[in-house]
Amino acid sequence: MDQLPIVLPQPRGHSGPLLELVARRIRAEAESEVESFDLRPRHVIALTLLDLVGEQSQSDLAEALRVDRTNLVGLLNDLETADLIERRRSPQDRRRHTVSLTPSGTRRLAEVQNALAAAEQRVLSVLSAEQQATLHALLQQVTANTAECRERSQAPRSEEHADA
Repeated sequence: MDQLPIVLPQPRGHSGPLLELVARRIRAEAESEVESFDLRPRHVIALTLLDLVGEQSQSDLAEALRVDRTNLVGLLNDLETADLIERRRSPQDRRRHTVSLTPSGTRRLAEVQNALAAAEQRVLSVLSAEQQATLHALLQQVTANTAECRERSQAPRSEEHADA
C-alpha cells in the first residue's frame, strides 16, 4: 500500500478527494506503526477506551466498541496474553468480568500514541506548525458542523411538509 492513487485536479471547492487521500496516507502510516508493536488497530482502540474511561465490564466494553461479545473475548485474550489488560471477576456480580489496563498496558499505549503522532507528523510535515494548528482547528470546526448537520437531517420533517 505504498503507492496511493494519484489525485487528478478537481474542480475548485471539491475537497473530498484530497481529504480522502490524506486520510488514507495517515491511516497507512498509522497501521504500519501499530503493526510494529505487534498490535492491530482494534487493540489500540480498546486500550485507548480503557485509558479514557477506566475499568469497564466486558459487556459495557463490547457495547462501547460496538463489537459482539464473542468477538470481544478474542480481542481481550490477545491483550491479556500481552499483559496489557487484566480481567477480574466483578465484586458486585461474580458472573461478570471487569477489564482494566495494566501498568504495562498504560506504558505500551503511550508508546503507540507517540508513534501514531509521529506517523501523522510525517504526513503533515510539509506544513508549518502554524499551518498544522490551523488545519486541526478547521477540521474540528467541520467535524462539529458535521454532527449538527446529522442531527438536523434526522429531525422530524413533518412540519416541513405540512405546508406542501
